[in-house]
Amino acid sequence: MFELFDPESEFEVSVGTSLPHWFQPAVTYFVTFRTEDSIPPDVSRRWFAERQDWLIRHGIIPQANDWREKLASLPRSLRKEFHAKFSEQYLANLDQGWGRCVLKRGELSKIVADSLLAFDGQRYRMGSFVVMPNHVHLVVCLLGDTNIVKQCTSWKRFTANKINQALGTTGRFWQEESFDHLVRSDKQFFAINRYIDNNPSNLPVGSYFLYRA
Repeated sequence: MFELFDPESEFEVSVGTSLPHWFQPAVTYFVTFRTEDSIPPDVSRRWFAERQDWLIRHGIIPQANDWREKLASLPRSLRKEFHAKFSEQYLANLDQGWGRCVLKRGELSKIVADSLLAFDGQRYRMGSFVVMPNHVHLVVCLLGDTNIVKQCTSWKRFTANKINQALGTTGRFWQEESFDHLVRSDKQFFAINRYIDNNPSNLPVGSYFLYRA
């Protein structure tokens, strides 16, 4: 049901404001998007600066389209160091509970959940997801020519409008860019699903929305 990334097939890489986005039709992604206030600006700037410095010190140009391929060619020990220092740190920052954390309100997290499931079986096959107080993690397999960046933009635009209406607020609700990662192996697929399942383990029932596919 959830097709994995095939490095032997054609794929495209585009660069957004600060993150690269890989696209291959009809494959599975791990996606994270977060509220605008989920990570303080100084923490975010420091994280990006430290990551850029690490890549440059290891001979990788962060702005290049192929920086992930260059990273993948490094020795396993360096790849593990990078993941431990930056991927895990990024996710840990989200779990600090910064910002207003309005998605802990059931009626607001349901807006997000309903949006994610709205085109399940049509544009994509939705896997497990969790709506945390200030961010969302999900697994999704695209169908047809659905584009992950455009689909994330659609989810965020629709839910932002609905949530702002419910709160009586205006302005940007979600961070502009989403983090999307092509799932490359069965081992990685099951590890990501365990992570989603365990993500709200320290939160009280009712302050998150967990969907198990």
